[in-house]
Amino acid sequence: MQISSESIKVGHPDVVADIIAANVIAVILDEEKKMEPGLTLHNMPHCGLEVFLGKGICLVGGEVRTRVYVDIDKIARDCVVALGYNDAAVGLNGNSMGVLNAIIPQSPDINMGTSMDLNKKHEIGAGDQGIMYGFACNETPELLPLPYVLVSRLMRAFETCGDPVFAPDGKGQVSVEYDDKTGKPLRLAKVLMSNAIDYRIVKKAEKGQIKEKARNIAFACLKDWVDKKTEFLFNPTGEWQAVNSCGAADSGVTGRKLVVQFYGGYPGAQMGGGAVVNKTPEKVDCSAAFGARHVAKNIVAAGLADKCSVQIAYAIGVARPFSIYVNTFGTGKLPDRKLEKLIEQVFDLTPAGMIVKFDLLNSNIYRKIPVTLFLDDYRWEKTDMVKKLQAAAK
Repeated sequence: MQISSESIKVGHPDVVADIIAANVIAVILDEEKKMEPGLTLHNMPHCGLEVFLGKGICLVGGEVRTRVYVDIDKIARDCVVALGYNDAAVGLNGNSMGVLNAIIPQSPDINMGTSMDLNKKHEIGAGDQGIMYGFACNETPELLPLPYVLVSRLMRAFETCGDPVFAPDGKGQVSVEYDDKTGKPLRLAKVLMSNAIDYRIVKKAEKGQIKEKARNIAFACLKDWVDKKTEFLFNPTGEWQAVNSCGAADSGVTGRKLVVQFYGGYPGAQMGGGAVVNKTPEKVDCSAAFGARHVAKNIVAAGLADKCSVQIAYAIGVARPFSIYVNTFGTGKLPDRKLEKLIEQVFDLTPAGMIVKFDLLNSNIYRKIPVTLFLDDYRWEKTDMVKKLQAAAK
């Protein structure tokens, strides 16, 4: 059997939209820290932003509660130019892009439940109802599905290759062959890479070499799993000109690539809730997505399961989870219902608890998470609860 995962470069228009939203929040957090008094759980900003990109237009909307002013126009342009979009020839020009601001204040009805000072229990209630999932498995050292890790590695390789022939917009896919009996990954069967090409700098004699360049980049970063039978496809339609990439030929919307950003569509690794990177962490779509991953990863790291999916549900304005559900797909060393009880004992899954534990008022985190939610040195990726879980399990 083969399992496939998809991913996208940071120059893909949907990720560009995510990056703009996340950077607006990052700048707000930076400016809030300069205020007197400084940034705390009591005065933290509340943001839920949406960004749309298309035909040279960037629309930033949503709800914001903050004590500071930030220049939305400048933030959006700076993000786009930093990604290499500085000319219409590569699909978007941040210098001439039109930026529309449609941000409104946060609803006082929501603020009443999410503000620590206004909440009737003086806690940060969940910013909305919702269901979030976390997943982990022992296929890789990162305790993530192998196809997800490999396709993420593929994207980072093309983003950092340094060859200007490969324009910012691109996406990829890998298919990993698994043993039907053991369920263990065996080899990398197929690699698909689609990348916009900047033909302004391609000489006629070099045009036929682009696929081979792409193959070399791909196979170098995936070398541990490539073999002689691994297939490689590049720009299957035959050609993808950079002038017809990003906002010139497509639109970008926040949250539209949630499946590939979470676990790459790996079977059993569900996702729920809404977009993550465009919200401040009182919104459990953000904080509990990380909290659920932290729980699942620590369960697997503790040896309590080989594979684990954790579902956490919340009610708006209420801090503690509405419900917790665990599925270890028959690999658990304890019954799944007992693991649910352990989670309640060991983990603080309130918004305030996760904000503090995962450092979610750190602006640098918002500048990184549109690129990858898990494959970095984030606190939710630490296996720091293993001993507590093992002790509680005994």
